[in-house]
Amino acid sequence: TGAQQSVTVANPVSGASLDLLPHFQLEPEDVYIVKNKAVSLACRATPATQIYFKCNGEWVHQGDHVTQHSTDRGTGLPVMEVRIEVTRQQVEKIFGLEEYWCQCVAWSSSGTTKSQKAFVRIAYLRKNFEQEPTAKEVSIEQGIVLPCRPPEGIPPAEVEWLRNEELVDPALDANVYVTPEHSLVLRQARLADTANYTCVAKNIVARRRSASAAITVYVNGGWSTWTQWSGCSTSCGRGWQKRSRTCTNPTPLNGGAFCEGQNVQKTACTTLCPVDGAWSEWSKWSVCGAECTHWRSRECSEPAPRNGGRECHGPELDTRNCTSELCSHATPGAEDVALYVGLVAVAVCLVLLLLVGVLVYCRKKGGLDADVADSSILTAGFQPVSIKPSKADNPSLLTIQPDLSTATMTYQGSLCPRQDGPAKLQLPNGHLLSPLGAGRHTLHHSSPAAEGADFVARLSTQSYFRSLPRGTTNMAYGTFNFLGGRLMIPNTGISLLIPPDAIPRGKIYEVYLTLHKQEEVRLPLAGCQTLLSPIVSCGPPGVLLTRPAILAMGHCVEASAENWSIRLKKQSCEGTWEDVLQLGAEPCTELYYCQLEAQACYIFTEQLGRFALVGESLSMAASKRLKLVLFAPAACPSLEYNIRVYCLSDTQDVLKEVIQLEKQLGGQLIGAPRVLHFKDSYHNLRLSIHDMPSSLWKSKLLASYQEIPFYHIWSGLQPFLHCTFTLERLSPSTCELACKIWVWQVEGDGQSFTVNFNIAKDTRFSDWLVPDSEVGAPALVGPSAFKIPFLIRQKIISSLDPPGTRGADWRTLAQKLNLDSHLSFFASKPSPTAMILNLWEARHFPNGNLSQLAAAVAEVGKQDGAFFTVSEAEC
Repeated sequence: TGAQQSVTVANPVSGASLDLLPHFQLEPEDVYIVKNKAVSLACRATPATQIYFKCNGEWVHQGDHVTQHSTDRGTGLPVMEVRIEVTRQQVEKIFGLEEYWCQCVAWSSSGTTKSQKAFVRIAYLRKNFEQEPTAKEVSIEQGIVLPCRPPEGIPPAEVEWLRNEELVDPALDANVYVTPEHSLVLRQARLADTANYTCVAKNIVARRRSASAAITVYVNGGWSTWTQWSGCSTSCGRGWQKRSRTCTNPTPLNGGAFCEGQNVQKTACTTLCPVDGAWSEWSKWSVCGAECTHWRSRECSEPAPRNGGRECHGPELDTRNCTSELCSHATPGAEDVALYVGLVAVAVCLVLLLLVGVLVYCRKKGGLDADVADSSILTAGFQPVSIKPSKADNPSLLTIQPDLSTATMTYQGSLCPRQDGPAKLQLPNGHLLSPLGAGRHTLHHSSPAAEGADFVARLSTQSYFRSLPRGTTNMAYGTFNFLGGRLMIPNTGISLLIPPDAIPRGKIYEVYLTLHKQEEVRLPLAGCQTLLSPIVSCGPPGVLLTRPAILAMGHCVEASAENWSIRLKKQSCEGTWEDVLQLGAEPCTELYYCQLEAQACYIFTEQLGRFALVGESLSMAASKRLKLVLFAPAACPSLEYNIRVYCLSDTQDVLKEVIQLEKQLGGQLIGAPRVLHFKDSYHNLRLSIHDMPSSLWKSKLLASYQEIPFYHIWSGLQPFLHCTFTLERLSPSTCELACKIWVWQVEGDGQSFTVNFNIAKDTRFSDWLVPDSEVGAPALVGPSAFKIPFLIRQKIISSLDPPGTRGADWRTLAQKLNLDSHLSFFASKPSPTAMILNLWEARHFPNGNLSQLAAAVAEVGKQDGAFFTVSEAEC
C-alpha cells in the first residue's frame, strides 16, 4: 500500500467543511503512447486530504506522485492536484485481454471518492490496407463504388480520398459521398471523373496511402440517324441506292465500343428507261386518185415514245404519182396507154405464178415433208440402225432413230407424211435430214483414260492452256461436229450442252470443260461481293458457235431481287474479269443469258471462255447456303479422337473435293450433310461441342467455342474452312461417342440460329462408303447426248416456231414447261423452240421425264385441232 501523507489546512473556513466528501475538479482521461514517449495523468479534488493513483488495481508508489496544494478562492476549501507518468514499459507488462488503466482515489475526513478510469494505450498504424481500391472501366452515367478498408491501428485511422493528388471534398461535390465503411461513391460517372484515385489513412502515429486505382469513364458509340437515300445508281433500268449513318451519337471515347451493325444500307431501285419512238411499217398505197396520186401513212407507235424518249423524226404521210406522170402530160390516147400497161402487168404475174408452182412441185418430189411428230414417239426406244426406204403401201411409225455418233454410217431414204385422213395436221414441206443426204459422217468418242494424256498434250501447245489445270481429274473433253453433244464433270453438277447446229456444218471442234480450284484462278472481289459458284472454263476460246451452248453449274445463293445484285463474270483474253450480264436486268448483249434456279444456273453463251457467278448483297437479309459436313477418323489407335466440321459453299464440286481429301486422310463421314443459311450480318460463325458423357470423354478445347471469321466464309474464296474438336477417351475400352455439335451465327440483337448434329458413332468403323453419283461418260457425242430423238426434235421445231392458230406455238410450250418468264429471250433467237428444247435437255439430263415433255407437246397440238404423227415411207 502507499504511504500515508498528512494534509495541513492553512485557513480552515469552518468545522463544517471537514465533513464534506471530496469531489474531483479534474479527472484523468484516456491517453495514447506514441513511440516511446511517456504520458502524464492528472487529477484534482477538493476538499481532499490525500490523493493517490491506482493503476490496474495496484497503488502507485508515493514517490511517483507529484502533488500540488492550493485553496479554492471561492469556497476557501483546500485543493489538491496529483500527477503521475506512465511509460511504454509499464503498459507492455500487462498481457491478456485487459487494458492498462489508472484511477484517482481522494480522501477527506468524511470518506473517499474515486475518479473515472483512464485507459493508457500504445498508439500504432499498420502499413498494409485491409482492402485497396481497384481500377475500373465504366460507361458514362454508371454508378461507381471504390471500396477502402484502412490498415489496423490505435486510435482507428481516419480516411480521406485523393483524385489526381487533390483532396476530394464531398461537401463541394454533390455527386460524391463517402460511406461509413470509407468507400468512395460516385453517383453518376462523368467524363471528368476519369482519374487516379488514392485512399489515405492517418492517425496520431502515421499516414498511409493505398495504391492508386485508375477509373476510366468510357462512352459507347451510338448511331446517328440515317441519311436520305441517294439517287439511283443508274439513270435507266435496275440499279441500287444507298444511305449511311455515322457512329457519332455519341462518338466512342476512352475505349468505348464501336457501333454494331452496318453503316451503309443498299437497296435495289428501278428507273424507268426512256423509250425513243419508232415508226411502224408504211401502210399500203391508197387507190390512185383523180389527181393521179396515191398515198401511204405510218404511225410513231412501234414503240410509242414514253418516259421522256424522243419523238419519231420524218414525215407521217408519203404521196407520189401513180401513173408515171402520164396524167400531167395527158394526150387523146392516154386511156389506151394505161390499158396496155395493165395487160402487161397481168401477164407478168401469171408467168411468175407458173414458175412458183413448178418449183414447189419439184421441191415436193425431191424433199421431205415437215409433218409434226406424234407425242408418243418421244418416249419410244431408239437404237442405231441404217434407215432404208420402205414400201409405199406399208407405212409405219418412225420408232427407230439412227445413232449419228457411230464411227461410220451411211444414211439414205426419205420421209413422207402419212396420207390417212383430213384429221391429221398437214405442215409445209421441208427437209428434216437434208444435211445428211447419202454422205458419211465420222465422229470419235473421247476415251477418259486412254486419250487423256494425248488430249492434254495437244492443248498444251495452245497459249490459252497456260491457265488450265494440268490434270484431267476435273476436266471433260470431246470431239464434236454439227450434231452437238454434252460434256460433264462427274459429281460436280457442271456440264456443257452443245446443241445440234451450234457448230457450223463441215467443222469439227475439240472442246473441253474444266473446273478450277480457287487457288488456281485469281478472281478479284470488291466491297460486299462474294463468289456464288465454281469457276468454270469451257473452250477453246474463239470457237464460232451459231447457236448458244448451255453451261450448267451449281450456286449457293438464296436469290431475291431485293437482297442481291448478281452478275455473271467472264475473263477476257487479257486476264481481266468483266461483267457480261446482270441477272434480273435487261441484257445488254445477245451473247449471254442466264436462267437462275434454286440450286443451279444455266448460262446460254455463244462465246466459250471462263465464267463465274458473283453476287453483291444489298441488305443484311441476304444469305448464302453453307453445307456443314462432319468427318472423323476411320480408326482410333490412340486416346485422342478428332472431329472435323467443314463449312462449305453448298455446291456439289466443293463437297466432292472435301470427300476426296478426307478419303486420303482416312476420314469417314458422320451423318448426312446439313444446310445452314449464312447471313450478311458481319458476324462470325461459332461452333461448340456439348452433351458428351463426362465419364467417358473429355474435350481438350480450352475455349467454350471455336470461331470462323465472317469474311473468310462470305468471300467464298476459301473452300475448305473447318474446325477440329479434339476429344480424349478416358479409357481405351471406350468405343462409343455421343455428343452434339452446335453451329450458330452471332447476331447483333442477340438472336441466333442453331444446327444440331447428333453423333452416335461406333468406333469399330465400317468401310468407307460414298454414294456414286456419276452418271454416264464425261463426254457424249451426237444423239446419245440428248433425251429427245433428233428427227422428232426437228419436227417439233419446224411446227412450233411459226405463229400458230389459237396460240398453238412455242409460247404455249414455254408456258406448259414453266419457262414463260424467258419469252423475250426465246423470241430474240432464230428458233425459239430450239432454245426451249435445249434448256429442257440441260435441266433434265439424264433423268428427265420424256413422257411429260411429250404430253406438253401433245397439248400444244390439240390446241391446233389435230394430233401429230411421223411416218416412214418412200415418196
